[in-house]
Amino acid sequence: MSIASLTPTDKARVIAEALPYIQRFWDKTVVVKYGGNAMTDPKLQAAFARDVVLLKLVGLNPVVVHGGGPQIEDLLKRVGKKGEFVQGMRVTDAETMDVVEMVLGGQVNKDIVNLINQAGGKAVGLTGVDGTFIRAKKLMMADKDKPGDVIDIGHVGEITKIDPSLIAFLDSGDFIPVIAPIGVGSEGETYNINADVVAGKLAEVLKAEKLVLLTNTPGVLDKDGKLLTGLTPKKIDALVADGTLSGGMLPKIASALDAARSGVKSVHIIDGRVEHALLLEIMTDQGVGTLIQSS
Repeated sequence: MSIASLTPTDKARVIAEALPYIQRFWDKTVVVKYGGNAMTDPKLQAAFARDVVLLKLVGLNPVVVHGGGPQIEDLLKRVGKKGEFVQGMRVTDAETMDVVEMVLGGQVNKDIVNLINQAGGKAVGLTGVDGTFIRAKKLMMADKDKPGDVIDIGHVGEITKIDPSLIAFLDSGDFIPVIAPIGVGSEGETYNINADVVAGKLAEVLKAEKLVLLTNTPGVLDKDGKLLTGLTPKKIDALVADGTLSGGMLPKIASALDAARSGVKSVHIIDGRVEHALLLEIMTDQGVGTLIQSS
């Protein structure tokens, strides 16, 4: 059923049913990792932008952290490079880092800002370099096949500190921060950081009410393709051990679990291919996707 087919009474009922959620989440921060099909399908892009603007207008403080994997891959192909991944993390040499900064800090960030502004919001695009608010150092990846060894994956960073003051300042002015996951080192060097990791750490630092990670699946699936609606650390360890969770889902799950353990009240992995998935998760009893629990 489309919204257009609803009667005025039905539409009023839908709005009224959102009231308890608006009251519950008033002035609370919601960090949203925006990625997957929701970033590339024009209909889903428009729906996401409207959802974010609506959340801001009814009193929540949405903070958007975005990825840009498909767009990075497209540009790498055009310059004759092939993307490589180790344990779900992009290998980033100097040339690839230039592409990452160009795509994430430029094209993708500005496109999202424009979408939100066109929907009636006041979005401001940032990278971690702005105000040096995301400090990072070089990440040395533990080699899971050779315990004790590490793998150098280039200009990939791990977060050492996030300064929340810039985000707080923007929130206070009714702006919507849109953040590209690029950090800065002690010597001014830039680092590519996994967007799920940035979203999770930012949710911790901002003491967010919710962390919502949009992905290209209904949530976390078992080996039979069935949705797992609730996950505990013990269940997650078992899913990693038997190979159910692998690749790009590993940093997503790890950052979600860290955020849940660090005080973020609820962490959700939801299907970004569903129109208005963000509103379904935050403003309805229905909810969508997988809830990550701290214990």
